[in-house]
Amino acid sequence: MAQLILERGKEHSVLRHHPWVFSASVKDIEGRARAGDTVEVMDHRGRILGKAAWSPESRIRARMWTFDPAETIDDVFFKRHIAAAVARRQGLPSLKGADGKPRGLRLIHAESDGLPGLVADQYGDTVVVQLTSTGTDKWRKAIVAALVKATGCARVFERSDVDSRKQEGLEPVTGWLHGEAPAADILIEENGVTMKVDIEGGHKTGFYLDQRDNRQLLGQLSAGKRVLNCFCYTGGFSLQALAGGATEVISVDSSQPALDTAAANPALNPELDANRAKWVCANVFDELRRLKDLGEQFDIIVLDPPKFAPTARHAETASRAYKDIALNGFKLLAPGGLMMSYSCSGGISLELFQQITAAAALDAGRSARIVQRLQGAADHPVALSFPEGEYLKGLLVQAD
Repeated sequence: MAQLILERGKEHSVLRHHPWVFSASVKDIEGRARAGDTVEVMDHRGRILGKAAWSPESRIRARMWTFDPAETIDDVFFKRHIAAAVARRQGLPSLKGADGKPRGLRLIHAESDGLPGLVADQYGDTVVVQLTSTGTDKWRKAIVAALVKATGCARVFERSDVDSRKQEGLEPVTGWLHGEAPAADILIEENGVTMKVDIEGGHKTGFYLDQRDNRQLLGQLSAGKRVLNCFCYTGGFSLQALAGGATEVISVDSSQPALDTAAANPALNPELDANRAKWVCANVFDELRRLKDLGEQFDIIVLDPPKFAPTARHAETASRAYKDIALNGFKLLAPGGLMMSYSCSGGISLELFQQITAAAALDAGRSARIVQRLQGAADHPVALSFPEGEYLKGLLVQAD
């Protein structure tokens, strides 16, 4: 096994159990190591601190598998750690609703579950995985076998087609790893609403499970309200607003396929009035300005954009984008209205996001206050030693 030697003083983050070793922290690599191989991580004095997956092309040169020098990285390791992550979800929302319909649940949340580069979401009897690091790519077979054993799922589909794989020197990969494609559409139930999940062509693993609790909150706030949902994707927020009694829900997204799925979802829920929903295919930045020019007003506005700042290096450009949509959101918000504004950008801190939102309110001439801070659902935990895992942050703001 090759040995990764850290520069003097660079061992402190590893000793605090932070899972990333950056290139600037690496003094030398002794022995031969290929991408994804397990290496021993050592401080400058030769003390072994743990074991990690080697990634020679990434700025993150190694991702820690374990901080126990005696632990072996093998098939048994993945079986044990994946079973533990699945077991931790047992006290969270069940994979089945009261009516027996399957639900969606995040089973593995990468670094925060001690498995860097691995995301696994379960939709009923289907598990979708993303392998975003050289280490998880190397251990693909062991990971799939462990997931099947821990969940008893019928099938596993891979959606490793994210940009972060390029930084690892990996090509995008998608396809069935276990079982076959289901004969019917994959449907899940969330907060009493049935929705279709497109695991093969949709965003991420097919759905944004991290917003489950926030969508439920919107439903609780929507009775008698006119709602605007921006960057709506397949309409998760929109459906909850309809179920909560919104008088009208206008949903905007630039993806027509996503909107087609969204528009079909009300038919899966006979209790919802599809006539109260309007689906608009447009650039959200342009549509917000158009609605403002028309003098439209909304009681609740949801701003849930894609990741504008994957790293802190993109923060300045992303800040302008976040401020633009928030500014026009405030201008469209009726007096006393509520705005649910989110950032899923790791490069934007909660403090900076609040500053951006405050500046937007000021420029819009609105007095506003935070009613509630919003975060990801409980199946998306954040390890105390890995604050970067808290990527989703949101503010529920009320404006005079």
